[in-house]
Amino acid sequence: MELPPLAPAPSVSVVVPARNSAGTLETAVRSALAQEVPGTLEVVIAVGASDDGTEDVAERLTREDPRVRWIPNPAGITPVALNLAIAASRGDVVVRLDAHARLDPGYIATAIDVLRDTGAANVGGTQRPVADEGFARAVAAAMASPAGAGGAAYRTGARPADVETVYLGVFRREALEVVGGYDESLVRNQDYELNHRLREAGGRVHFDPALAVDYRPRGSVRALARQYHDYGAWKHVVIRRHPSSVKVRQLVAPLLVIALGTGVVVGLAWSWVPLLALVSLYVLGLLAAGVHAAPSATLVVPTALALATMHLAWGTGFLVGRRSVAAPRPDPADAGTA
Repeated sequence: MELPPLAPAPSVSVVVPARNSAGTLETAVRSALAQEVPGTLEVVIAVGASDDGTEDVAERLTREDPRVRWIPNPAGITPVALNLAIAASRGDVVVRLDAHARLDPGYIATAIDVLRDTGAANVGGTQRPVADEGFARAVAAAMASPAGAGGAAYRTGARPADVETVYLGVFRREALEVVGGYDESLVRNQDYELNHRLREAGGRVHFDPALAVDYRPRGSVRALARQYHDYGAWKHVVIRRHPSSVKVRQLVAPLLVIALGTGVVVGLAWSWVPLLALVSLYVLGLLAAGVHAAPSATLVVPTALALATMHLAWGTGFLVGRRSVAAPRPDPADAGTA
């Protein structure tokens, strides 16, 4: 992928997918508007049908600042929202911002410098989970732990490096145009899949820990389980489409679920000792990880519970997969072939 040199003062478009985000959208958008950039800046919000007044928040932000626009997203899913917002935007640099996230001051200017210095197609940094109270604090600790992050650089990385994927992302527009944007058939995991295609096309995806973004995690076991089940299921879809993208670490949670299921079968047919031994070792590992990750002693057990929920939900989702998804988009490189 040959990218032209980045302009000295590139124009910037921040694209925000939003749906039922009335409580967090304004904070996200204002964190973008507060950025100091060398060129012009615009924010394009793609809003899916909401029942909490998200459209009203987007409309008010549009009235209050001429740099903000919002467009409807009839499909209501993230990849469609992102593609619509990108198509409606004009910037040389495209910044993805989720409605529940917040950019640090200087985030975009730093990202532009990293794009220029590295020649990367996409750059991103640390996903910094923040929570004030309740189970969400345990989830935040679990997500920042190596036991919960699965080795993802955007959660535990400490030094700049080329990586498989990054959180959110700051893209060269030309790179997005080369690969055709986000795959709209992927409700989840569309960011990883896009970064895989960028790398397959010869582009670089670069992580820099200076690019931190706040993220608010789920606040209940049920919501966390649903989120991670979806992550695992859609990861299965991506791996089926791109077998070369599979990593050994992505198989650990599914293997754990298989081992536990096998233990139940062995217990019913022969002895419960293997299952009890496996569960005991797993619980001890969870508690050790909880002690290491939890910010206080009172959060050790909740953090261990969050880790178990993430592992088992992700692994189960991966094994179940998605039984009905749209066919993958044709690769532009295959046009004209039979």
